[in-house]
Amino acid sequence: MNTIDSLYDKIDRAKELDFGQIFDSTLQLFKKVWLKGFLVVLLIVMSAMVIAFAFAAIGLASTNTFVTDNGFNFNVQFDDYFKNVLFSVPQSILVSTITLALLGAFYRICQREVQGEQGVDDYFYFFRNGYFSKLLMLGILYTGISTLAQFLFVLPVIYVMIPLSYFSLFFAFNPDLSETELVKASFKLGNKKWFISFGTLFVAALLGMLGVLGCGIGLLFTISIAYLPLFFIYKEVVGFDETSEIDQIGTNTDY
Repeated sequence: MNTIDSLYDKIDRAKELDFGQIFDSTLQLFKKVWLKGFLVVLLIVMSAMVIAFAFAAIGLASTNTFVTDNGFNFNVQFDDYFKNVLFSVPQSILVSTITLALLGAFYRICQREVQGEQGVDDYFYFFRNGYFSKLLMLGILYTGISTLAQFLFVLPVIYVMIPLSYFSLFFAFNPDLSETELVKASFKLGNKKWFISFGTLFVAALLGMLGVLGCGIGLLFTISIAYLPLFFIYKEVVGFDETSEIDQIGTNTDY
């Protein structure tokens, strides 16, 4: 199992990564896991919709007022922006918690695919193995950081989205680290490899957006490619050579 010190050491000693190699690996893996990625995206979207409807039903949904009776009003839009950020916090915590769990399971599936291992595609793994309280805390931290960045407007949001995107990766493969350690490791790798992370993520996201050509629904089938570049950056920097305790659950130890 990786300790926080070993993670830091691997990140500090990380080699230069090749954009082309990362992106080529992303395309090759996407060809194998696109259907599994579709299921994850579908689960995330459905969960977000259910949560949004639930909040709307109890009157906690945020509203946007871009146009008033007198036309476009910048002051109204400015005020609504901050109100909506605050209103969306409880909803964002729940959506972030579920998303982290589903993406963590997806990355474990990707790991097995890359390493040629057999196993059951368990999309609800982290919901069933006693990690919900940690996921909830990570969801709170994720929402808190992203909310603060939104209050500071565009540039901070662009910056923090990379470290935040590593939350699910570090949790997936190091679930026994504390929440604080997971956040610190995510920011350390996100800062160390920010430019290649942003570049590969941006290009993959553009490629994934081609799904809108399929009457919009096609986006569900293609957008999961945006999750894969960071997976390979994590693989190259941290690696999967050490087996965590969570991977040993249910493993036959007889030789």
